[in-house]
Amino acid sequence: MKVISYNLRKNSAVGELIALAERYEPDVLCLQECDTLEMPGEIGQLHLVDSTKRNRLGLALYFRRDRFSALETRAFELKKSLHDHVLRPAHERLIGTRLHDIAADRELVVASFHAAPLTALNSLRRNQIRSAHEELNVLGPNLPTLMVGDYNYPVFKRQLSNRVKESGYDLTLSDSRTYTRYKFFRGHFDLATSVGLTIDSVETLPQGQSDHMPILVTSTYTDAAAAGESVSQEVA
Repeated sequence: MKVISYNLRKNSAVGELIALAERYEPDVLCLQECDTLEMPGEIGQLHLVDSTKRNRLGLALYFRRDRFSALETRAFELKKSLHDHVLRPAHERLIGTRLHDIAADRELVVASFHAAPLTALNSLRRNQIRSAHEELNVLGPNLPTLMVGDYNYPVFKRQLSNRVKESGYDLTLSDSRTYTRYKFFRGHFDLATSVGLTIDSVETLPQGQSDHMPILVTSTYTDAAAAGESVSQEVA
């Protein structure tokens, strides 16, 4: 499964999406900071599952209908930062969908996530990440789950990884940095957390009009891979 995550920087990179879809042929596209009132129903072969409703610059999720069918989609509020209370509120920072994988004949959950901005503390973002994982487990209990997006977590990734593991998830960084706007805040902002999936690669794609670079996450089902190994060993 191939999933692209992209923060469009206040929708400025929306014009790049068709080319991205055609070049990399993702199965799912997860967006942050997109104009949810103007997003098209189709981007190439990708169909809009749903988008957030309570903030114009929000989240959207697209998928290939020849690979998946959508069973249920929910948007979630998470603990708010001071930025959300005082300036430009982001009421919904997570959108997740439970999908039926037609090829594998099984279900999984894929989600687009946007953490609080850099004005907030890392502790708040960890709270949001933990709460997001809990909400996704309610959406798809014990299903393979992939949450991608802008985690806004510039430093102390090891501490974040340890906290994520406590909830049963794995944190995976891309092969190169994904954010370059500010001199002191460059690094891996766009991340993947997952459970029940083997992350084969996370590739940082070329930069466009956004201050974030898109990432391409390639994954396989963990138990399917294990089953395949067992069969190979028996044959050997």
